[in-house]
Amino acid sequence: MSDCLFCKIVAGEIPSKPVAQSERAYAFYDIAPQAPVHVLVVSRDHITSADEIASSHGGIVDDMIMLAQEVAELEGIRESGYRLVFNIGNDGQMTVAHLHMHVLGGRQMEWPPG
Repeated sequence: MSDCLFCKIVAGEIPSKPVAQSERAYAFYDIAPQAPVHVLVVSRDHITSADEIASSHGGIVDDMIMLAQEVAELEGIRESGYRLVFNIGNDGQMTVAHLHMHVLGGRQMEWPPG
């Protein structure tokens, strides 16, 4: 989508600080980190949210999770643990309507969140 922030980042129209990438996803540092490690993993194709995933998307979530595992290894948090978060809709605090997952770590996560 021409007006989607994450589509523009994936296309290289808006700069980002890359962490890792795959054929179907791109990982970059969040500009407003909520943890010492806060990386976004976004789908290269525009899909509105995880709530829109269908069988026709052919394993995009698998690819994103494997990329998140790579990010966790690169960032040194795979052993200590990390959180993967998909936000969906307004109540889920989704601020960009494009399928993305947050990789959060580097400190003990609060429970309940927030």
